[in-house]
Amino acid sequence: MSELFGTLSDGTPVHRWTLERGGVRVRVLTYGGIVQSAEVPDREGRTADVVLGFPDLDGYLAHPEPFLGALIGRYANRIAGGRFPLDGRTYALERNEGRNSLHGGNRGFDKRVWDAVPVEHGVRLTRVSPHGEEGFPGRLEVSATYRLEESGALRIAYEATTDAPTVINLTNHSYWNLGGSGSARGHELRLAASRYTPVDADLIPTGVLEDVSGTRFDFRQGRRTGSGYDHNFVLDKGVTQAAEEVAELRDPVSGRVLTVATTEPGLQFYTADHLGEPFSPGDAVALETQHFPDSPNHPAFPATELRPGEVFRSETVYGFSVRG
Repeated sequence: MSELFGTLSDGTPVHRWTLERGGVRVRVLTYGGIVQSAEVPDREGRTADVVLGFPDLDGYLAHPEPFLGALIGRYANRIAGGRFPLDGRTYALERNEGRNSLHGGNRGFDKRVWDAVPVEHGVRLTRVSPHGEEGFPGRLEVSATYRLEESGALRIAYEATTDAPTVINLTNHSYWNLGGSGSARGHELRLAASRYTPVDADLIPTGVLEDVSGTRFDFRQGRRTGSGYDHNFVLDKGVTQAAEEVAELRDPVSGRVLTVATTEPGLQFYTADHLGEPFSPGDAVALETQHFPDSPNHPAFPATELRPGEVFRSETVYGFSVRG
């Protein structure tokens, strides 16, 4: 089901698509590919919205920086100095976080209105990112398909092609609070990641893949989320053709459980320590499946290059269940 959600200042309409299946209801906006809400039951069958969002378009326009629920691109996370080399040439990007480029620049995919068509049990969003948009080379044709599976799991499948060599890294930036309200500090997280990428003061990876053993970054057996995390975890499975489960987030109070399966090699875990009004720090956590931050400047990291004739594909599946 599609309905008008609001209108931008230039008259462009924004629509909201409602997907419902398996006891789960998800709402997706054509503005920024935003997952506005995800309503799932707890162990008592009581339904609550488990992602942070705004009730109207004005909320998203007034508070763009948290990237609530948004489709992030062309390059999710950070690129150091807003520059990267490709085929002997250095490309300069829009810098929107100090000297660095974050989440695609000043007007990344999260601030664009996407075309939408219905598909079975879902909606497909598409747009063309022209050559030079935010400094990125190549005309990029990209789609993101949101589907609800029979179980109620939300599957997001990304595809893209280019007419010139470029780099790409797409993700969804939903903030999860499985309690539906209050703080998410007490959530328990398990990550299938034996290493992570340490960062400098600007949150740029140093290039080292550090062992998590004996550190606060060891979530392999599960631990409370707490605070102080905005780091990329190196998933043990690496890049895969099919989505494999890599994370489980659990709220002991409601019993809700979120599982994350992906084809991506990394996951950015963010405890939302800098959320501003109308939210509070720690109200949710972000689990952004992705390639590593600043990969174009680190040849040893999994490659993010896309060339003419190739098809970029990535999938992430968010599963919902309850446990006592």
